[in-house]
Amino acid sequence: MDQIEVIVVDQSGKTAGVVARIRRMVHDGTLREGDPLPSTRALAAELGVARGTVVAAYDQLDGEGWIRTRHGAVARVVASAGAFSRGGVGGAAVGNSRPATDRGAAASASAAAAAAARTIDCRPGVPAVTAIAQRDWRAAWRAAADAPLRNAVADPLGTVELRAQVVAQLGLSRGFAPSVDRVLLTAGTSEALSLVTEALRVHLGRAPVFAVEDPGYRTGQRAVLSAGGTVVGIPLDDDGMDLDALTAAPPVDVVLVTPTHQYPLGSVMPVARRQRLLAWAAATGTLLVEDDYDSEFRHRGSPVPALAALDAEGVVLHVGGFSKTLDPRLRCSYVVLPAAGGVPVGAGSVAGVADAVLTARRARGAVVAEPVQIALAHLLRTGALRRHLGRVRRDYTHRRARIAARLDGVTGLEARALNGGLHAVVVWSGPATGREVAARMAGAGVLVSTLEEYGMAPGSTPAGIVLGYGAVTVPELDRALDALVGAVGAVERA
Repeated sequence: MDQIEVIVVDQSGKTAGVVARIRRMVHDGTLREGDPLPSTRALAAELGVARGTVVAAYDQLDGEGWIRTRHGAVARVVASAGAFSRGGVGGAAVGNSRPATDRGAAASASAAAAAAARTIDCRPGVPAVTAIAQRDWRAAWRAAADAPLRNAVADPLGTVELRAQVVAQLGLSRGFAPSVDRVLLTAGTSEALSLVTEALRVHLGRAPVFAVEDPGYRTGQRAVLSAGGTVVGIPLDDDGMDLDALTAAPPVDVVLVTPTHQYPLGSVMPVARRQRLLAWAAATGTLLVEDDYDSEFRHRGSPVPALAALDAEGVVLHVGGFSKTLDPRLRCSYVVLPAAGGVPVGAGSVAGVADAVLTARRARGAVVAEPVQIALAHLLRTGALRRHLGRVRRDYTHRRARIAARLDGVTGLEARALNGGLHAVVVWSGPATGREVAARMAGAGVLVSTLEEYGMAPGSTPAGIVLGYGAVTVPELDRALDALVGAVGAVERA
């Protein structure tokens, strides 16, 4: 408590005062990484403010990545003084700062040097894995450890309990609740696409042809190719896949699409276009594979239902998973097969496709360890995953706002794909290429992906970078954004 007793709160903005002062104390080394903070009740009593004021301040600081709060645990500082670049503190100090001691100043300088040498990985694909409440995480794995041992081979489709929990989650968050027998587990999205490709190859008696978004999910495209399929790139417009280009292209068997949050450009396919795509698929006998990779994170506007929720003809195969909501290392995704009675696809029918996918899954065997499935089912059943999603949505929204604020008004730079998800796309109008800017940023200790990496046809993407913000703190994000602005300027001046 002694460290916090020096806070003087401006009564005209009590929450902002607490937030700004704690930021400043972390920045000047008074509070260091790992230091505990007083309970909200104790600090409120000390400052003479309402407890709700301190709760709101802690919530904001948690969302910005300065501290970490967990129910039933002491709030602790998670950002160190060395993690800040110029302008990274944000907000003015309230009251007078307590001077750091010589030892504290030396420690701060040492931490700053260490942080400057530390690489910040802003490549997309990794969420805030460490944000889940440790109590919930440990309880899930205790449930897995407590499950009775069995002299049996795991069900290739997955445990009934986890599949039932997936159905319940889809009903709550994605607008449709399929029967459990239409759900099967895969080892990530790539394995799901490989499985579907293999099943279609057998079902059709030839290599299936996939229409894919260009630019799009290159890892998924490679999974299709490695399983014996072929891919045809379809250009995009502001609303996602260009359906005029799709209908003008040679016939395909499958369309792989990310309608809720196009990857990587971030567009949302409007309902009218979704309905047109569904009608075209039904009329032509084309299977739609919906990659619903990060739909849980919508930062602006109302949640968008899954394409599968609009599917009255049974032409959509839905793919989702836990890589963006929890941890990609779990390697657990799921496939929702099209409803029975679908229209013909290729040489067979959607019903035949569903049977082919089930056959392929059983032939490959189980790919997600049963203890992992038990732990995931526990997180879903107890509401721990929903609580976690609520916390990280707030965190991601703070970071998204940080990106928008930092780049707003920077001449020539434009931030896109900020309405949802865990990444931003930044493009510019000058001659610098994405590779040149990414190389400059790497030299400054910040790793990003280039937009060009996602394109198939030459010139299908503008110059730009893709910046993931799911797994970084706000101070690290500030440093990354400074590096981006500096890199674009340096390349264009060269």
